[in-house]
Amino acid sequence: MNRTTLTERIVETKIRRGISWADVAAELGVGKEWVTAACLGQMAFTPEQAEKIASIFELPAAAVPFLQTPPTRGQDLEAVSSDPVILRLREIVTVYGPAIKELIHEEFGDGIMSAIDFRLTVNRRQDPKGDRVVLLMDGKFLPYPTS
Repeated sequence: MNRTTLTERIVETKIRRGISWADVAAELGVGKEWVTAACLGQMAFTPEQAEKIASIFELPAAAVPFLQTPPTRGQDLEAVSSDPVILRLREIVTVYGPAIKELIHEEFGDGIMSAIDFRLTVNRRQDPKGDRVVLLMDGKFLPYPTS
């Protein structure tokens, strides 16, 4: 058993049972964005969360410790290189990344936005020209040391 196998089983059960990520998030008391990333193998669950996930997705008890192990994040390079949604996100960072960096430095100084102390919110906004995807990235500012 490994995280890849567990992720496949979670997704299969989600589809088969018609479970939404929002439902799973509500059951665990966390955001849908975080629980989706965790169920896809990108985050480690607490022991209590791992037990609930195993129950929700009909996983064997042996899966619980695996759900708690630190993952190797960002390992699916094939999906990153070919999925159209991921490609558009890369395009956004390619086009707007330098401007975002410049604006962060202007507002906060020399530093970075944390990807560890980080929140992501994905929402839908109605628009007469077609519904909009709203991504809110909220990361702690981490200044570079001055000496």
